[in-house]
Amino acid sequence: MSALLTQLALETATSSDAVSMPGWWLIALPLAGAALLLLGGRATNSFGPALATGLSWASFGLGVVALLQLLAVDPDQRSTHQTLFNWIPAGAFQLSAGLQIDTLSVSFVLLITFVGSLIHVYSLGYMSHDPDKRRFFAYLNFFVAAMLLLVLADSFLLLFVGWEGVGLASYLLIGFWNTREAGAIAPGHFAEANAAAANKAFVVNRVGDIGLSLAIALMFATFGAVDFASVNAGVAAGGAGTATLTAIGLLLLLGACGKSAQFPLQSWLGDAMAGPTPVSALIHAATMVTAGVYLVVRSHTIFEAAPNAQLAVAIVGAITLTYGAIVGCAKDDIKKALAASTMSQIGYMMLAAGLGPVGYAFAIFHLITHGFFKAGMFLGAGSVMHGMSDQVDMRRFGNLNKFMKITWITFGLGWLAILGVPPFSGFWSKDKIIEAAFIGEGWRPWVFGLAALLGAGVTAFYMSRLFFMTFHGKERWTDEPKQHPHESPLTMTLPMMVLALGSAGLGLILGPTDIFTKWLEPVTGHPEHGEPVLSVPVLMTLTLLLVALGAGLAWLRYGRDEVPMYAPAGNALTRAARKDLYQDDINEAVFMWPGVKLVRSVIWTDNEVVDGGAMGLGKLTGGTATWLRRIQNGYARSYALTMLAGIVAVLGALWVMN
Repeated sequence: MSALLTQLALETATSSDAVSMPGWWLIALPLAGAALLLLGGRATNSFGPALATGLSWASFGLGVVALLQLLAVDPDQRSTHQTLFNWIPAGAFQLSAGLQIDTLSVSFVLLITFVGSLIHVYSLGYMSHDPDKRRFFAYLNFFVAAMLLLVLADSFLLLFVGWEGVGLASYLLIGFWNTREAGAIAPGHFAEANAAAANKAFVVNRVGDIGLSLAIALMFATFGAVDFASVNAGVAAGGAGTATLTAIGLLLLLGACGKSAQFPLQSWLGDAMAGPTPVSALIHAATMVTAGVYLVVRSHTIFEAAPNAQLAVAIVGAITLTYGAIVGCAKDDIKKALAASTMSQIGYMMLAAGLGPVGYAFAIFHLITHGFFKAGMFLGAGSVMHGMSDQVDMRRFGNLNKFMKITWITFGLGWLAILGVPPFSGFWSKDKIIEAAFIGEGWRPWVFGLAALLGAGVTAFYMSRLFFMTFHGKERWTDEPKQHPHESPLTMTLPMMVLALGSAGLGLILGPTDIFTKWLEPVTGHPEHGEPVLSVPVLMTLTLLLVALGAGLAWLRYGRDEVPMYAPAGNALTRAARKDLYQDDINEAVFMWPGVKLVRSVIWTDNEVVDGGAMGLGKLTGGTATWLRRIQNGYARSYALTMLAGIVAVLGALWVMN
């Protein structure tokens, strides 16, 4: 297989295009799988899941071909534009549907298809007893296809199509168990909660999507085009003022905040855990939450021309990485603790993207390493749930390393990677972001750098808390007959082992050199190197000390000491963190209830004023008609009396006038 892929690359090395392989096949294969499984009905039950998995792997194989073809040409030629068809012919405005295959998009293609395919394999075991697994795999294929369209699109408008496709797929997958018969993913979480979680993710993301759609409209009004090449050329030529570009950048950031669960649109992420665990791994590791980071890096020319918008990206990232870390310290639900971790880690990526050229490559590098270790830990959480009757409360775990050796080891490698322990992958990617955050002048390196540095220490605490509460300490599960910890089948543990290898070794492949930075240079440009306000050895030492301190405190509290089966009341910050720092309450108070009251006032106005006025006029007309009908009774004396009244009225009017 490797020889075949190498031959394909060599055969096209002299082509005018860096990639001659039709890129649309990358999207078409999983999309065809989704269509076949959804339209084929029960006839595809027996082979559908395996077919969906095979098509996802086929897309990965094509991604490898694209990678080899890019590597076979000079760096300045590593970009190919493939036109599919004339999409929107509207007078002077012409927009083709096309694909942009370059080092940035191919990096995402490989991450999406490789991790996504491993999640497909894992799902073969995890969903083996689900009566509707065919539909589940159809949604997985659709998710992968939509995400591939998003990262391969050559225009913001086609990107938006993939963007909305990802939103639809997430809605379908988060609410997959939306019937009472499906039971609960965990005790006390039933179908209504699953449907509500899907609705919440859908609605919150629509807020961000408004920002992205307005940004695209403003690009069209400003540049007369929405494809990447024309927009970048318009920015470079000075075709827009700073104020306009700032508005476009802030609107793009709003879209990124919704999709990547960044402040203030992060409230949907924890609730998204209602979906099956493979969905959590897919959404929170390699696909949906990375879309916002991709959008910012892909739009870097706009942000570089609008420094205030770029600063806003960094501020949002710093706030979110801190917010997620605080929330993660108080969660007892293993999946929600990992979701808070995802929020925080995406915050690191957004912070790096907001630092400008010095941080773009590090943002994408951490995105890729995070895709491996976070997907592995989510699948590990699913393995724990599989062996613990779908229990998610870490206070009901303990000492599972004794019964689930593979899950413990693979999860442990992901834990070491996210802590940034050398030589694991997180050390090479997250520490680079911390170093980049300390580069600059004035207040920025101290604010952003300290936020990133302290976030590393808090991350070490809450992730060690999760690891120790789950796999170490005393056994705290109940004596229910079904609750007997056991290792998961090979279909589930094999993907976990592969992801664990990536967590351990991917950093060593890409980290010690600047190979990945050079790989992205054709898209992001040459990074601006600067010296941090604190030297690199000092920063590395401080980071490792904080990591050791955080992990040590977690061991003293949750590894060595006995963990209570019921969470203590805690202080005010702990109580706030358990409720996501009251983000839902704030959203309801600021956005929902004013809207509800406005709607109620409109309904009252419609019922009482509009309908009431119309009904009152009708009653007046009806009453007048009834009174007049009584006068027309056929008696001569009545008519004479009416005539007399009329004469008296006329004479009275004349008298008044004179």
